[in-house]
Amino acid sequence: MATHFGAQSVAPDEIQASTTAFQAMESDGLHKATPAMEGTAHDRSDMHRLGKIQEFKRNFRPLAALSFSAVLQATWEFILISNSQGLENGGLAGLFWSFVWTCVGFGFIIVSLAEMASMSPASGGEFQWVSEFAPAGQQRFLSYTTGRQLQPTAHFLADDLRMDVGARLAGWSCFGVFSHVLSSPQIPGLITIQNPNYHAQNWQGTLFVWAMIAIIYYFNVHAASWMPRIQNLLLALHLMCWVVVIVVLYAVAPHNSSKVVFTEFYNGGGWPTVGVSLMIGQISAIYGSLSADATAHIAEEVKDAGRYVPIAIAWGYIGNGILALVVIIGLILAMPLPLSDALEDDTGFPFLYVFRKTVSKAGVNGLTAIILIPVIFSNILFNASTARQTYAFARDNGLPFARWLSYVDPRRHIPVRAIALSCLISGLLSIINIGSSVAFNAIISLNVAALMYTYAVALSCVIYRKMRYPETLPPRRWSLGGTGLLINIIGLLYVCFAFFWSFWPPKPSTTAHDFNWSVVIFVVVFVISLMMYMFQGRKHYVGPVAAVRRD
Repeated sequence: MATHFGAQSVAPDEIQASTTAFQAMESDGLHKATPAMEGTAHDRSDMHRLGKIQEFKRNFRPLAALSFSAVLQATWEFILISNSQGLENGGLAGLFWSFVWTCVGFGFIIVSLAEMASMSPASGGEFQWVSEFAPAGQQRFLSYTTGRQLQPTAHFLADDLRMDVGARLAGWSCFGVFSHVLSSPQIPGLITIQNPNYHAQNWQGTLFVWAMIAIIYYFNVHAASWMPRIQNLLLALHLMCWVVVIVVLYAVAPHNSSKVVFTEFYNGGGWPTVGVSLMIGQISAIYGSLSADATAHIAEEVKDAGRYVPIAIAWGYIGNGILALVVIIGLILAMPLPLSDALEDDTGFPFLYVFRKTVSKAGVNGLTAIILIPVIFSNILFNASTARQTYAFARDNGLPFARWLSYVDPRRHIPVRAIALSCLISGLLSIINIGSSVAFNAIISLNVAALMYTYAVALSCVIYRKMRYPETLPPRRWSLGGTGLLINIIGLLYVCFAFFWSFWPPKPSTTAHDFNWSVVIFVVVFVISLMMYMFQGRKHYVGPVAAVRRD
């Protein structure tokens, strides 16, 4: 066994240790793959090249993989529910145009990641790609810092964010990403409409998060065999719910003029210029565009993954972007003016304000329930993806208790302990909201910055490899062709742009409650990752590249 880009990236004794561990797994009867598990000849070839054991069932067919990607992202649902900052800093026109350029900018990132998923279709995702494509001397360090702290942190926080959202929707509430939403346990939304005197408590939101965690754990462990079979039904549900919301926004609600909607911007944050305000407000569009790459983490469960995982990532993102753009246009056309009334509405959600001005209370309840259903399934699928990423990093000895965490149930063929850990961490994070909503919001705000970091490192490494040693790149069955390098570079430039603006607060004069603490937490997490590398990573972590076969 040898590294794909040469043995100089890791020491020979480290390669031998990795090889010994791999051979031990190969000889373990619990992990012997059956022909039905192994997938196609291409899958077997990919797993052989990567030096991985087939432990999961490849029961996701191409359409099911695409459905998984589309339902997990749920872009139109999230952009409908989490647009307060975009409306406050940018207004109706700002929300529309910031989503347009964000969708295009993220498109360069997503197709770049999709191509990498075709080169290395394994559950590790970014840390796997960084390990393979980084310069030889930095492979272990960059892969470890991407995997050990920042990527799992981002996934756990996003997982907790989506659970918090879905749980509060389930308690007659709605999805919230920003501080004034997350600080209120959403029995608010609809209950506020029914009873204006109702005052929510933070502990109630935490209890609903725990209830959502129980649902997610059940589906991802005890009903795991159902999920690939019903993926196409979930996609149909995702589309049907979209149709209902679109009919209400376009056919029932009164509309603003196109001039107001597409040309008039709003600087509700009080920034010196509308342009700066617009840059701050784009965070709503960025949140809605995240997680398209999560499908890469189920690559070892998809038949012919090297071809169909990148297709699912790319087309899932494009399809969701189109659906979300139609929803945004409908929302801003139907948004009653002045905009400040919607932003100051008691429910805390501009979209509920629109529904309330358009239909009856019963209609508001029904429409919110329609949004709730795909969000719940999005939570379930996102947790499944997060658990696979955790399992993959533990499999490569990147986490404490790695052998225990990388355990795969021999009957169900799923990483039950990684699923349990993901649910446990999300539950613990939600407890913070009881004592301090500011602390909770500060932790959640790290999500965008951490994901931008992992994207930046992965893109930088593949750009380096394409420019210096293109002949060493693995074969891929989904390729960007001759324009691939240019697309990768544009994607990296956009990542840096989004990363910079993700640290800004919503208002120039902030209190501790309004301040965007993500820059502080990001630095702290990065320092911790460096310390963990110095004391643990250098001794125990070799990186996935050590198991890659040149032949």
